[in-house]
Amino acid sequence: MKHFSEASKVLEGQQMFQILSQARQLEQAGRDIVHFEIGDPDFDTPPNIVEKCIEALRRGDTHYTNSSGTEGFKRAAADITQRSRGFRPSHDQILVTQGGNVQIYYALACTVNPGEEVVTVDPCFVSYRSIMKLLGIVPVGVPLYEENQFELDPADLEKAITPKTRMILINSPHNPTGAVLGEAEMKAIYDIAEKYDLYLLSDEVYGRMVYEDADTKFASPSVYDQCKERTIIVHSFSKSYAMTGWRIGAMTAPADLVARMQLLLETTTSCVSPFIQAAAIEAMTASQSAISAMMQEYRQRRDLMVGLLNQIRGVSCQYPKGAFYAFANVKKSGMTDREFADHILQQAGVTACPGSFFGRHGEGYVRFCFANSSANIQKGMDRLLALFQ
Repeated sequence: MKHFSEASKVLEGQQMFQILSQARQLEQAGRDIVHFEIGDPDFDTPPNIVEKCIEALRRGDTHYTNSSGTEGFKRAAADITQRSRGFRPSHDQILVTQGGNVQIYYALACTVNPGEEVVTVDPCFVSYRSIMKLLGIVPVGVPLYEENQFELDPADLEKAITPKTRMILINSPHNPTGAVLGEAEMKAIYDIAEKYDLYLLSDEVYGRMVYEDADTKFASPSVYDQCKERTIIVHSFSKSYAMTGWRIGAMTAPADLVARMQLLLETTTSCVSPFIQAAAIEAMTASQSAISAMMQEYRQRRDLMVGLLNQIRGVSCQYPKGAFYAFANVKKSGMTDREFADHILQQAGVTACPGSFFGRHGEGYVRFCFANSSANIQKGMDRLLALFQ
């Protein structure tokens, strides 16, 4: 008889990939599907980044490298942190990883024991809870409210702190709502972490994706301790540079924590491929004009999608300030969020993610990703307008 570990039985994975799989099956059966379920930019990786990878491959950069990352990568990462956040981390504060998801795992595994608590937001990125359950950590969700534009209230966060709390995990710009925390809120959150002597993990994967018309600018709690004491930055190249398939990211954290996470990285994945790190160096050091162009396009797509969502009977949606997700309220549709998502897939060939995938306080909402062309957004929204007329 096959035996599975207890830990494996609580794994949830990322349900949006499961929706993608279901949609692919429908496509193989001949259905035309419009995809809004997964956060994968439809842009190609900028060609200069691709070329640097090819050059590295041709010169033989195909062997093992330093498990924490190449010196060239760390130098470029320190430079860009200096420009974007106003401080320069030392090389022993930087760990290069295969994307952003695994950074959450490394940080939690090296700071929090089974049975201890991590305070995060609800709704939140699905991997947070899945990783915590695997590690036996207790997730404590602080509700986000639509009337507050889904922004975390520091007072609500402090109420959730208990003697078992070991970390605060925040995400701005936020997946799934697109909310952006301002500098005042970020300072208040950092002060709470300092008051209770907690780690503060800041998921900044969408840090370069704040819209110009947002009434707040990107803020990071890392500026208060320069990641030397308690702040951990999670960063990935996936979204802002359209490099989801490359699986490359870097985290900045206190040096003693990085040393432990490096050992875990060595245990699990050895190192990040040097030719991929070469591509990431090019992304960090070359012109950032490609990001600006993509953000202008995302803003147009956001305005198109949210404007049309607000015309659908039983649906309302706020304009997100960052990232590329529209978190639509479907409570007046007469369906649960899961029923709504399944209904539009089966009847209109349109995919989206139920808000309850992201937590209890996501119930009644559906996440639509507008990392798709304006033509496809128009096509998908036209189908929904016809379905709910």
